[in-house]
Formats: sequence, C-alpha cells, structure tokens
Amino acid sequence: MTNKLKLVMVGNGMAGVRTLEELIKLTPDLYDITVFGSEPHPNYNRILLSPVLAGEQTLDEIILNPRDWYSDNHITLHTSWTVTEVDRVKRVVHATNAAGEVKSAAYDRLILATGSNPFMLPVPGRELDGVLAYRDIADTQAMIDAATKYKHAVVIGGGLLGLEAANGLIKRGMRVTVVHVGEWLMERQLDKVAGGLLQRSLEERGMQFRMGAHTQELQADKNGRVASVLFKDGSHVPAELVVMAVGIRPNTVLAEKMHLHCERGIVVSDTLQTVTDPRIYAVGECAAHRGIAYGLVAPLFEQGKVLANHLAEFGIGRYTGSLTSTKLKVTGIDLFSAGDFMGSNDGSTEEIVLSDPHEGVYKKLVIRNDQLVGACLYGDTVDGSWYFKLLRDGRSVADIREKLMFGESNIGDVGHEGHNKAASMPDDAEVCGCNGVKKGAICKAIKDKGLFTLDEVRKHTKASASCGSCTGLVEQILMFTAGGDYSATPKKKAICGCTDHSHQEVRDAIRDHKLLTNDAVFEFLEWKKPSADSKATGCATCRPAINYYRMSSWPKEALDDPQSRLINERSHANIQKDGTYSVIPRMWGGETTADELRRIADVVDKYNIPTVKVTGGQRIDLLGVKKEDLVNVWKDIGMPCGHAYAKALRTVKTCVGSEWCRMGTQDSTQMGKDLEKAMWRMYAPHKVKFAVSGCPRNCAEAGIKDVGIIGVDSGWEMYIAGNGGIKTEVAEFFVKVKTSEEVMAYTGAFMQLYREEGWYLERTVHYVNRVGMDYVKRKILDDEAGRKALWARLQFALDGEPDPWFEFDKAQVDTRQFEAITV
Repeated sequence: MTNKLKLVMVGNGMAGVRTLEELIKLTPDLYDITVFGSEPHPNYNRILLSPVLAGEQTLDEIILNPRDWYSDNHITLHTSWTVTEVDRVKRVVHATNAAGEVKSAAYDRLILATGSNPFMLPVPGRELDGVLAYRDIADTQAMIDAATKYKHAVVIGGGLLGLEAANGLIKRGMRVTVVHVGEWLMERQLDKVAGGLLQRSLEERGMQFRMGAHTQELQADKNGRVASVLFKDGSHVPAELVVMAVGIRPNTVLAEKMHLHCERGIVVSDTLQTVTDPRIYAVGECAAHRGIAYGLVAPLFEQGKVLANHLAEFGIGRYTGSLTSTKLKVTGIDLFSAGDFMGSNDGSTEEIVLSDPHEGVYKKLVIRNDQLVGACLYGDTVDGSWYFKLLRDGRSVADIREKLMFGESNIGDVGHEGHNKAASMPDDAEVCGCNGVKKGAICKAIKDKGLFTLDEVRKHTKASASCGSCTGLVEQILMFTAGGDYSATPKKKAICGCTDHSHQEVRDAIRDHKLLTNDAVFEFLEWKKPSADSKATGCATCRPAINYYRMSSWPKEALDDPQSRLINERSHANIQKDGTYSVIPRMWGGETTADELRRIADVVDKYNIPTVKVTGGQRIDLLGVKKEDLVNVWKDIGMPCGHAYAKALRTVKTCVGSEWCRMGTQDSTQMGKDLEKAMWRMYAPHKVKFAVSGCPRNCAEAGIKDVGIIGVDSGWEMYIAGNGGIKTEVAEFFVKVKTSEEVMAYTGAFMQLYREEGWYLERTVHYVNRVGMDYVKRKILDDEAGRKALWARLQFALDGEPDPWFEFDKAQVDTRQFEAITV
C-alpha cells in the first residue's frame, strides 16, 4: 500500500516528459506516475524528424528517453494506448488500444499533454492513398517508404515544417514541388527579402515552387492513389506523394469531451492549471496561455518547468509567456528570426539593414526606443543568439548602435575579432535556448563530472539535445573549459573491433616497418584471431583501410588486394537498390564528343539499359546495368572509367570559361581537363571532387569541392577542403597562383599530403580540421622543396596505373582483380 499521490499524464511527447524530468529532480518520491502514449515509441525528439527524413540521423538517435529511463524512475509507461475518456468526478482515465482493450488508471493530479494535430486542407482527394501529414515517426517512415517507390512529391505549405519535409524528400531522391499560397516563403518568420533569398537557395538544390497557388483538388490514378494536384487556375503538377504542412491545431478533443474550457487550446493559468478543474493541468502545444498556443520547443520546456514546480507543491513558479525565435533545419541554409522583425509603419520603429544578395547575406535589425525589438538574419546567423539575448533583456543599444549590425565580436567590451566566443561569454549567458541551459551550468558539469565529449555534455546538461543549433557553441565551451585535459587526453578510437590500434598507429606501422601485405600487418600488430590456432583475417572495416594504407605508403610495391575492397570497388560500378549497377564513363572536365555520345546511345539500346541520367558532375550515368553485362558494356563504350564507385577522383566540374563565355577570365575547361587527366587514377582515403570556374561568378560551384579553382584576372585562386554532401562545408581559401602549372603542382601536393596522412574514409574537410589549415600551409606553401617532393611522389604513384575497365583488354589489370570482378 502506498501513500504516494497518483499522477497520470495523457501524452508522451517532449513537453510532458520534460515536465516529469523537472518534477523528479524536485521531488522524486511524491507521486506514482503513469503515462499513456498513443504512439508505440518512448519519448523522442520530434524536432529532429526532418534530419531523419533527410537520412542524416536514424530513429534510434532521436530517442530522448528510452524505456529504461521510465522504469529507472518508477514511471509506468503505456505505449500504443489512447485515452478516450476521463471521469472527472471519480478521477479515473480510461484508455483503449488497437485491439479494443480497455485500461484504466486513477489520478489525484492529471496532466494533459495531448499536443497538436496537423491541419488537412478540406479539398477533394485528401483521403487518397499517398496523402500525408508530417507530425510523427509514422508519417516520417511513410514518406521514406514512398521515396523508394515514387518520383514525384508535392509539399503543400511553404512554412518551416513544409520546407524541412521538402528538403528531406529531395535528399531521398524525389522531385519535389512546394505549393505555397503566400507571396514569399515562411512569411511568419521572414520578411520578403529573406524569403526571396531562401527560395533562390532552395531552387538551386532542385526544389520547385508554385507561389500564390490555391489547391483545388487532389486527383487519383486508377488504383486510388494520388496522382496529381489540380490548382484553381486549371494547371496541375504530378504528385505520387502529397505532404500537407499547412499548420497545426491544438489537440483539444479529449479536453472538450471532459467539458474543460477550450479556446485556441486548453485554457490554462500562469500555473498551467486548467481554469475549469484545478486538479487538471495542460502543457505543451495543446495549452492556450493568455490566448497563445505555442508550437516551438523552448516555451514548452519553460511551461514544463513551471508546472513541475507546482506539482512538487513549491507553488512559486509563474509562466508569463515566451519570446520565441526561429531556425530552419535544412543543412547548409542558415536563417534566424525573432521578435518584431517586420517593424511597424507608424514610425515607431527604425530598421538597420545589411543586404548582399550576391553572397546570399541579409540582416535586418528593428529598433524601438533604443531597444532591439526584432531581428531577421539570412546567410550569416552567427550572432543570432546574441541578438536574441538583447531582445529578451531589453537593454538599451544606444551605446553600441553603430557596431550592432557587425555582431558581438565587434563590440569592445565583449571581446575582439577572432577571440573564442566561449571564452568571452559570461556564465549567466544562455547557450541552449530550447532547454534553457546557461554557460555556467555547462562549465560546472564539465568540471565536476569530468566530461570530455559532446554526447556526455548533452546527457548531463541537455545542451544541444533538442534542435541542435547550439552544437558548435557547446563544443567551443567544452574545449575551452576542459583546456589541456581535453586536448592532451583524447579518447583513442580503434580502427575496428579486431584491434585496439588506431588508424594513425596502423598507418605508422605500415610506413615505418614496410609492411607490404595484409598478413604482415596482422602479424606485426598482433591482430585478433578467430581462434588460437588460426591466422588473423580482419573484418570488412579494417581490411579496406589496411589495403589503402599499404598501397598509398608503398606504391608499386604493395599490391592491391581486390577482396579487401568494398563491394562497389570490387565490381567497378555502383550497385543500386534493385541489384543492378550504374556505369559512368569519364568525360574530361565534363566535355564530350558526338562519337562518345553515339557509343553511349548504342550501348543503351544494345543492353536495354532503362535509365540514362546527366549527373551533377557533368557526366552521363547509365543506370540499371546487369552485372553479367558490365564487362561488355565497358568494352563497347570504349571510354575511360569515371570511378564513380571508388575512393578516388570522381569528377572535375568546369564552366565553359574564357574560350566561350564573355565573362570568363581563364580557360577553366582546359584547366579542369588537365587536372583530371593528371590525377584521375588516384587512390585516396575517400572520394574526391574538384571544380574549376573561369571567373569569380563561380558557375562550377568550386566553393564546395575538395579542391576548387577560380580564375581571376591575374591568375587562379585555390580553395581546399569543401564538401557538398549531407553537411555542406565551404572550402577555405588556400593560395593564389599565376600559372596553370602552379595550379597542378599545388593541387597535386595537397592531394598527396591527404593521401599520405588522411585516415581511410576521412574526407578532406575532416582531415584539414584534424591537422589544421596552418599545418597544411606550412607543408605546402612554406616548404617549396616539400611541395615539389609531394607532387613528385603523387606522379610516381599514378604513373602506369591501369584503368580497370578501359584497359582491361590490354592485359594491364592484375588477374586477381578480374577474378574479383567476375565473382
């Protein structure tokens, strides 16, 4: 028999569970807690559904409170149970599951955390198969599944959620059209200028838009699945998947059935008590406080903290509303807005604006009575958190007005340019807005608990555990606070489970002791064996790495072991999800001839290849090649291999340059062809991409490549360590040279340095981040003899290397490699 009070919570989302976390901190033994959740999952981070859709994270990675957390805190969790009725007189809730079973629980206090429901446009066809909302894991998984079967998607709604959904579907390979009734995107979070910049950036990623469009009907195919979207002007777009992201509505169905007062949500007081029944509380998106139902996580967590205070019977907390800010979770696009960023037309506000459309940067600050009241940032949001603090604090900005637009680092009493932001922040500065975590709390946890990794800081403080926008700042604080201990005692990561040795230790052993075979490496480093009387064999993780380290350390002496290559490299083609392969012949600098195009067309007809696609790297991809046809396809094409499958130089993207373009200052096409022909057979730690633009307009997108070359009037500018993948990284300026020969030499030296020192599967951006740009410059720019030696070693390593397909009939390929191809 227990004397504890009974607390029941309806809903298992982020706001409700945060309330329980805060309550357990204050009084872990006051309540017997029961939670009913309609989804089959424990509490997860709904904010991170868009990275899951985009393939950047997995469902397991966004779980906030695993089932063990509930049991460890003596919370009874009922997943897949929906509360359908509450008896307020007897204080009992009744829930049902999919099987129609009924479960009941008595309460002394009841929390309604029912969240919100997506709004579905009341148009004909909304009930069709393939029409979805975007609110939970089930919706996300349905979209992922659809992306594997269908090509055309339409997202209705150009707000925050709609754009995140559209971006994720594009990442999954779908052709996406965003339909938005407004004049510009995200009109509630951005002004017209910023909305236009956002649209332009998304169009460059392949997203299409129908602005000012009114949906009239969703039309079906003969099987009852959505096939197109018809607009009121009579036009239509194909749509095998339609995602409605046009807004949410507080879920008040249960509350209304209980006869609680509802108006734009369940009406609550400053203590989060419902105004109808003081034993019942509401928190999160379902609650209406002072006429506002919040949909962002930071105010919901603030509500949870106040509610926990009252449930713990402290009775001192009050929730008086929240000032909110917005960030878009689309990789590579930075925007921020907060407060009254639109300003007013009555002359009571002033606007400070910085606009550079060419560079995609826009900042607008709105001031009223010498106080910052609104901010809208696009392209450069580094000072967003500082502006937000000025908004909340309401401090006068009269003394810093002339420097306000240029950010915190330019304010004299805060720090100086280049100074680590973490070091200059006061301890009471908020770092994580979602969870209300201040710098002092993070520093204290790092020192008291001996934290050394970002995951450990997240676990103990919640900082960066929600939307993730403060991750970089948390990492700065971690490095700044841990200091020498952090840098002097890194946790060594073994290359795989077969050994305790790291990548660097394996590479050093191969180089220092001239280990030419995998077996020699296994023996020297005492690799783990399957049994006491057997030889070490390695695994799928370490064998490809060792194979690369041997060949890059001892070119022409250490032989390639094809069976230690990944499947695509063994087949010399990219395997597709249906078991067929894609073949990409090389086109030097993206340039081709009529003869090559005829050969490709003949091969497509002869082998019934279903899809021919022009790639982003200016080449032609033949998709759907059967494995048994690979050898003959390559023989008939008669072109060099494009290495689209390999850890090698994939593409050199070029613009037409000065030969054709009236804007061109240098012959970028020839430069790209020269680079590609010099380095196309290069085996590298990871795939490598180059680009050459003939003028600073940079049509070849050289700024996001491993090596980017941009032609200027006086020569060439070289940029390195860019990445256009899941997490876009802008390349850093490296050097300016005058001649094409210098471009070749500097590029080759950097590639060889990366080949010799990069870890297997480490991109150039991660290699440069690990060793530092200053180190790379010392090895290449400051050491002329060293630079020449690096370039010479690369040329030696590549001299005579065969093309595994094009030169196969010349008997220049190791017979073991042919066996690997045909197995």
